[in-house]
Amino acid sequence: MNNNLIRIIPILDIKNGLLIKGINLEGLRILGKAKNFANYYYENGADEICYIDNVATVYGTNNLSKFVTETAKDVFIPLSVGGGIRSINDVEKMLLAGADKICINSAVIENIEFLKKASRIFGSANITVIIQSVKIEKKYYTSRSNGRDLSKINPLDWAKKVQDSGAGEIIITSVNNEGLKKGFDLELTSKLSKQISIPIIAHGGGGSFQDIYKVIKNTNISGVGLASFLHYDSLNYFPRFKPKIGNTEFLNSFSKSKKRRNMIFEIKKYLKSKRIKVRNG
Repeated sequence: MNNNLIRIIPILDIKNGLLIKGINLEGLRILGKAKNFANYYYENGADEICYIDNVATVYGTNNLSKFVTETAKDVFIPLSVGGGIRSINDVEKMLLAGADKICINSAVIENIEFLKKASRIFGSANITVIIQSVKIEKKYYTSRSNGRDLSKINPLDWAKKVQDSGAGEIIITSVNNEGLKKGFDLELTSKLSKQISIPIIAHGGGGSFQDIYKVIKNTNISGVGLASFLHYDSLNYFPRFKPKIGNTEFLNSFSKSKKRRNMIFEIKKYLKSKRIKVRNG
């Protein structure tokens, strides 16, 4: 049984301050202003917030600092930020803007020395490595740029290497499962949690309370990253999120109920009923 104190972490993929969501990290739709969702999740029991600028790496941009500062004024839980962070200066800029942790992926695959230096300067606790895993014909590969660019590195081998190079935490993202809400990759996550000692956040595929419970019960993860499961539920239950931008016809189809519920609270309540330890539960 997993004895870790489990964190529930909303993962917000953003572009120009807007929350976007797709399937397998592709086909991204605008859901609304990311800051509104971050504030709501903070108010309703999230343990951390994770912002990922999913187009920054693709286009070589990094425009998050102002947005991070605005969020940090109202959100008083740990804030992780990733996307387009490629230098020590980028890391310092995000931390000064209000981020508590920095998430990196592509830059580390290109240059492992960057991770070693960042961890040495800012401390491992402030550096999280995202591992985007893609499964093809029973083999796992590490990817970057939202699964577009595959490497020959096995995610398990890569996790061990980044741990040894100073990473303080790993977010393991199953690109195959991401956005489908059909469950996490239990095979990979279980193997990973047996192999490394730093905290692991499972992300990609969570679509029910049972999915969340299964990945916690069958692995030694420290937290669960959730995106679609939380975001679309928010659209369904909270009329104030009625979108005025993006594909409004599609998004407004979720806003059918005025019943209010606290999804994160209910997740934690369910986990506690299963004897899972949760934070702020």
